[in-house]
Amino acid sequence: MSDVVIVGGGPAGLTAALFAQKNGLEATVLDTDGTWLHKAHLFNYPGIGSVDGSVYLETLRGQVDSFGVDRLQGAEATDVEQTDQGFRVDTDDDAVEGRYLVLATGAKRDLAEALGCAFDGDVVDVDVTMETSVDGAYATGAMVRAEEWQAVISAGDGAAAALNILSEEKGEHYHDFDVPSDADAVFGGMADEE
Repeated sequence: MSDVVIVGGGPAGLTAALFAQKNGLEATVLDTDGTWLHKAHLFNYPGIGSVDGSVYLETLRGQVDSFGVDRLQGAEATDVEQTDQGFRVDTDDDAVEGRYLVLATGAKRDLAEALGCAFDGDVVDVDVTMETSVDGAYATGAMVRAEEWQAVISAGDGAAAALNILSEEKGEHYHDFDVPSDADAVFGGMADEE
């Protein structure tokens, strides 16, 4: 059982996984590789001058993989249910369980509907932390916005969900703020070379 199961491997899902795993929670990502980022070219992503969406995605995948995220490439979620311990997500081949759930499936909202999340019109209703009406379940990106889709906003949604989960787990507001010595400890001084 993972701490956090994330359905979707685009900017929101991978960012949620990165923040969770980097800060001590086990994250599992179900990634069908169906993200719209493959159709994008990023000119307006902070810190990036210009990069093809698929190239950026590979960089982000490498980053989450380096922290040990269990990324199940090609695993498609077919159903989701709330359990006594958290959530169970069925796939074509198996099922994964986690105490928290982050839905990052773009505009595909069927899993949120199956889970019984409240909707505001056609979009999943969430609070500022991206938590849905189902305790412990989060929705991000295009799921929560009508026709307002953007990669950096989706990544921010994933970060907000992960930080709220970390705050819940730690029993206090959690801040993901690193200093240069943290990078040296994690990357062995290689951070300066990147």
